[in-house]
Amino acid sequence: MNLRKAFLDIMKGEDPVKVGWMGYGFAPFPQSMFHVVLDPISFWDILQFSGEAAIDNWGGTIRYLPEKGDPGVIPISNDENKVIKDMEKWRDYVHFPEIPSLDWTEAKKQADAIDRETTFVMVPSFRGLFERAHCLMPFEEVLTSLYEYPDEMDEFFAAYAEWKIKVFEQLIDNLNPDIIHSHDDWGSRTTLFMSPVKFRELLKPHYTKMYEYIHKRGVLVQHHSDTNCMGIETDMVDMGIDMWQGVMPTNDIQQIKKNTGGKVLMIGGIEQTLIDKADATEDVIRGEVRRVIDEYAPGGSFLPCIPSLECINTHVTPIAIDEMNRYGAEWLKKQK
Repeated sequence: MNLRKAFLDIMKGEDPVKVGWMGYGFAPFPQSMFHVVLDPISFWDILQFSGEAAIDNWGGTIRYLPEKGDPGVIPISNDENKVIKDMEKWRDYVHFPEIPSLDWTEAKKQADAIDRETTFVMVPSFRGLFERAHCLMPFEEVLTSLYEYPDEMDEFFAAYAEWKIKVFEQLIDNLNPDIIHSHDDWGSRTTLFMSPVKFRELLKPHYTKMYEYIHKRGVLVQHHSDTNCMGIETDMVDMGIDMWQGVMPTNDIQQIKKNTGGKVLMIGGIEQTLIDKADATEDVIRGEVRRVIDEYAPGGSFLPCIPSLECINTHVTPIAIDEMNRYGAEWLKKQK
């Protein structure tokens, strides 16, 4: 079976029973960490920085100490080090860094080595609109500014969206990806960080523009948000999101399918807080995977994965992936 084709069929709303496949949502991707071809912009913009209080290209302060368990590069913005000191004068403080001439040789080599008949080439683009804002000022100030300074926030998001489109242009020109994995967490485990009305007012128009550009270049959009996004699922359709990666079970996944008409492929579903533990047993991990497939696979527009893609406790991920494929095949047989 060509899993790339099967993935696309399920993304388009085909029933997995008809397609003949149910399994790990990233099976038709390179089986490397995070399943992406890592590009030099991601390294230059984010991944090159480490330490207790490193200063990035934007003047923001970050922390990355993997030896202390940091899962990624964490923004550390407070009253002392924040970049935006006055939202009404944000243009005085934010200096959009010019993307330098970068070496694409290794990334192109990786992309060229992938068999595109069977496997997707996906490249990441981290730090979406909301996340970049809370790299430049404290998180709570971003939330209050959405309501106290909506015009200024809108102007910032518009300017940053233009910068992101330049990033997308280079990613596509150099690597010709099938999918861009666009990263922006819009909520917590249980709720959005803002009202759906505020999301539509300040974020939706700029994401629509960004994702229209990606689609015009013939590339699919996978938006990562391992959060609860109930209330904006139809907006995801409007914005052009083809795949929502990271969907948590705190969302009503079957209701979202109905609300969107199956037009967004949801990839996730696993309760990571249950399985991502040092003492998580194989029975618990496999049991959670079986629950996810039983509850969410019927009707299509869903594939299972770990919301964050990788578990902090490294023994968990391979067991979960094995069960997604093993039980996925068993589940299909039970449907006939």
